[in-house]
Amino acid sequence: MTSTRIAILGGGLSGLLAARALHRQGIHDFVLLEARSALGGRITSFQSPAASTPTTAALHRFDLGPSWYWPDFQPDLHALIEQSAQSAPMRVPGYAQSPPSMRLLGGIEALVDALQAEVPPHHIRTGHTVRSLRADGAQVHLTSADALGQDHHWQAEHVLLALPPRLAVAQLDWQPPLPADLHSAWQRTPTWMAPHAKYVAVYETPFWREQGLSGQARSARGPLVEIHDLSQPGGGAALFGFVGVPAAVRATVSEDVLRQHCRAQLARLFGPAAAHPVADALKDWTQDPLTATAQDQSSTGHHAAAPVAFTSEGAWAERIVGIGSEWSPQYPGYLAGALDATQRGLHTLGIPASAAL
Repeated sequence: MTSTRIAILGGGLSGLLAARALHRQGIHDFVLLEARSALGGRITSFQSPAASTPTTAALHRFDLGPSWYWPDFQPDLHALIEQSAQSAPMRVPGYAQSPPSMRLLGGIEALVDALQAEVPPHHIRTGHTVRSLRADGAQVHLTSADALGQDHHWQAEHVLLALPPRLAVAQLDWQPPLPADLHSAWQRTPTWMAPHAKYVAVYETPFWREQGLSGQARSARGPLVEIHDLSQPGGGAALFGFVGVPAAVRATVSEDVLRQHCRAQLARLFGPAAAHPVADALKDWTQDPLTATAQDQSSTGHHAAAPVAFTSEGAWAERIVGIGSEWSPQYPGYLAGALDATQRGLHTLGIPASAAL
């Protein structure tokens, strides 16, 4: 059994922010356990084959998870991102938005890369799926399974849950069980992105701009109901859209067929060239067991009010706290929510919220 002061469950934005904050505060007795083979969680990208070198790879990857943030009403997240800004913001033609939204050069995964670079690798274990937690006085015993199915045992004083509330109760075995009201609240909280699917089409050039088109569209016909220009300045050109077909219907259609319908729709909107991307990708989040549960198949996909992130009673008091984005009272489900929930979680451990910035 490996003993540690703090165990972080999940290597998405919340988990990485927490890990970086602990390291910056001089707390080196922690471990981050991530079930996926790579960090980022719901921040993931499609890497276009057009990238010719590792140096240019980031300019040819396109978000399949969150894509935007809003500086005017998410100032802390904006401040975090500005720490590593390499150039001034660039504006692209499109419809005016209030408040204005922004994307990152290299996709949101660029933020994951920057945070990961600040956390010593020996603190991170990818391919470790935590199966159970057992409260034992002042300690929590955790069991994880690695990619080969081998069990690993951990002991921690505190556990930071950097995953969605619904997954925390659906995929973890709690001994003793969580308080009934807490379990119910977490189970009722929908996971942002879980019922959605996104489609990305990559092209050699943003030809639609040459036609005076913004690359933005709304459609009641579909299958894409909302479409945006996802091109990277100095890099790849792409269009992406949210699939409006319900999850239950998507499950009855092959991915190839759905992608064909998406290409046909883009051709109707932007011309024949849109039917022939150099590469395309579909990410159906309902099919990702590390994001979605059966409940998410029928979820509306709206942002929900945040549940309580911890309990003050029983065996789990002062042992666990939720720091995933859905636990943020201010920005539940958003990227900014991951930062907000992490700051609140760190505060319960006596660590200043500013440590996450």
